[in-house]
Amino acid sequence: MAKRARLFGLLLAGTGAAHFAAPALFEPVSAAAFPKDTRQWVYRNGATELTLGLALAGKRTRKLGAAGLVGYVGWLGSRVLAQR
Repeated sequence: MAKRARLFGLLLAGTGAAHFAAPALFEPVSAAAFPKDTRQWVYRNGATELTLGLALAGKRTRKLGAAGLVGYVGWLGSRVLAQR
């Protein structure tokens, strides 16, 4: 289980870093939740995913990272629903 959590954390961190390397790829997805200032939200979400991913990858910070991830996913879902 720990190896899977670490792998998932590293994949999430990599996805977060990709927001900075290729932000245009994430704009169509982000626009559903953040129609205004979409590019800035792409960067903010990338930073959040990078941080949460690194937290999940580390054994000492995994529980905090998991709690943060649950909150982040819930918040993103609420943003998408609010924009409908």
